Amino acid sequence: MPMYEIFSQYPIAFWISALASVILIGISKAGFGAGVGVIATPLMALTIPTAEAAALLLPILIISDFMAIRQYRARFDRHNLMVMIPGAVAGIAIGWFFFGYFRGNERILKIGIGLLALAFVSFQLGHARLVGVIKERKPNVGEGLFWGTLSGFTSTLAHVGSPPALVYLLPQNLPRDIYVGTTIYFFTITNLVKLIPYAQLNLLHVGNMTVVLILLPVSFLGVKLGFLLNQRCSDKWFNRLIYGLLFLTGVQLLFGIDIVSILK
Repeated sequence: MPMYEIFSQYPIAFWISALASVILIGISKAGFGAGVGVIATPLMALTIPTAEAAALLLPILIISDFMAIRQYRARFDRHNLMVMIPGAVAGIAIGWFFFGYFRGNERILKIGIGLLALAFVSFQLGHARLVGVIKERKPNVGEGLFWGTLSGFTSTLAHVGSPPALVYLLPQNLPRDIYVGTTIYFFTITNLVKLIPYAQLNLLHVGNMTVVLILLPVSFLGVKLGFLLNQRCSDKWFNRLIYGLLFLTGVQLLFGIDIVSILK
C-alpha cells in the first residue's frame, strides 16, 4: 500500500496522538517519569477504536522492552516471576474474553479505558502515602497470583499493568536493580503472551504493522529524549503535566467526547 494511502486512512488527530504516545513510551522506557507511557493507549483511544489503539502499541512496547532488558540481564527475582507470570497469563485470558465480548461495543471499551486511566492517576496520587504505610514483608503466593492476574488483565486492555505489579513487589523492598529488572522481565513476557489474543482477534494485521513501522523510529527518539531529560531535568513537573493530561483523557473517554470531531 502506498505511503500516502496509509497516512490518509487515519485523521490528523490520530497522528498527533500517536506521535505523542510513542514519544512518551520511549521517555518512560528510558527511566524518565513514573510510568508516563501509561497515557499512550487512552490518548490514542480518543481518535481510533480502543482495540486498534492497543494493538498498534503492543509491537512498539515489545521492541522497547527488549531494548530495556539488555540493561538488566540476569538481574531479576526468579521466585517473583514464577509466581506472577501464571497469574498474568490468567489475567490475559480474562482480558482476551473481555475484548472479544465487547469488541462490538466501543462505548463500553472506552469507558473501561477511561476508568483505568482515572484509577492510575488516583494510584499515582496515593503512591507516596502507600510507600509510607507498607511494611517490609514477603507477600504469599496467593497475593502474587492475584496481583499478577490483575496486572495481566489491565495490561491486556490498555497496557496499564504496572500498579498491581508494584503493589505486590513494593513490600519486598528489593534492591533497585532487581526490582526494575523483575518488572522489565515480567512485562516483556506479559507483552509477548498478549500477542496470542491480539492475533486471534485479528488486531495485528498488515495495515497496523505498517503504521507501527512508521512510528517505531519515533519511539527511539523518545528513548534518546528520555536519557537527555534524565541528565538535565527533574521529572516532578513533567509527571504532574502527564497525569493531568491523563486525567482529562480519562474524563473524555468516560463521557464520550469526540476529539476527532472537535479538531475538524
